Amino acid sequence: MRRIVGGMFLSLDGVMQAPGGPTEDYTGGFEHGGWLFAMGDDGIDAAIGALFGRPYDLLLGRRTYDIFAAYWPYVEGEAAVMGEAFTAARKYVLTRGDQPLDWANSHRLSSIADVAALKQGEGPDLIIQGSGTINPALLAAGLIDELTVMTFPLTLGRGKRLFGEGTPTTTLELTDHTVTAKGTVIATYRPGGALPSLPAEAPQPSTSARETERQRRMRAGTW
Repeated sequence: MRRIVGGMFLSLDGVMQAPGGPTEDYTGGFEHGGWLFAMGDDGIDAAIGALFGRPYDLLLGRRTYDIFAAYWPYVEGEAAVMGEAFTAARKYVLTRGDQPLDWANSHRLSSIADVAALKQGEGPDLIIQGSGTINPALLAAGLIDELTVMTFPLTLGRGKRLFGEGTPTTTLELTDHTVTAKGTVIATYRPGGALPSLPAEAPQPSTSARETERQRRMRAGTW
């Protein structure tokens, strides 16, 4: 069985949109593309190297695939090594559409069931890079084995979030963490199970008249 591993760049207020460049994804009026490079340091480089330093295939949402396919096969200079590696890697694209996937070694997955079947087979880790829209469904289906979240010490105010609609209620278990020289927290998690029930010693609700009135206003939508 294969592992599904995610590597995510995140702002402190939860935004993951367009870390790589100003034109990567400015949908919704996002104005801060390329924010990762304003905060990058050797610690981030080491974490990325560890993520891609072993055999892997890529598991991508359709939009991240489009971004990668328009950039990595054509990149020059020092980044060309990574471009060649991404081109050589098998790329599995989870999409409901039927658009061509003409970047070499690209394969279509039409459903979460397809991802589950792929995971059951033999092969290297499947790495999710970005692709925020597929994370909630994969987490809900119990298919993600590990998440490395790199949380940068900046806020972006608006933009696409790592976990949006469809994210399940669950816990995560911290397995490793480090803080880079510029303050980015690199934390690795694995799924931990259901949210536990409140313990018996948890504070009990107030029975004051003021609390009763506050509860009434919450139910009425006037609080």
